[in-house]
Amino acid sequence: MNRIIVCSTCRCDPPPDLDALRRSLNESGMAIEVTQIECMGACEQPIAVAFQGVGRAAYLFSGLIFPDDIADIISTARNFLATDKGWIEDARPCGRLRFCLRARIPAL
Repeated sequence: MNRIIVCSTCRCDPPPDLDALRRSLNESGMAIEVTQIECMGACEQPIAVAFQGVGRAAYLFSGLIFPDDIADIISTARNFLATDKGWIEDARPCGRLRFCLRARIPAL
C-alpha cells in the first residue's frame, strides 16, 4: 500500500482540497491512497504532506500550497512509485516540491 498523507491540523486558507488531489491521482492512473493525520510536526511551514509505502522510503514535505502544488504532488507520486524502494535520486521532476523536502527516510 502506498499513500499520501496531508496534515489535518495545518491552518491555511483555503484548506487543502483532497478531493481534487484524489481526482488528479485517479486521472493519472496511480493507485495511491490519500489520507489525513493530525500534526506531522512541520507547523512552521504549513501545509505538510508525506509520502509513505510498504518497503519504500518515506518523505515529508512542508510549505505546500493547494491547489497550486497538486501537479507537482502528482509528479512526485509518479516518481516515488517508479523508483526502486521509493528512493528518488533525481528530484527535478518533482517541481517545486524538491524545495519543500524536510525529511527523506530510507525504507526498513
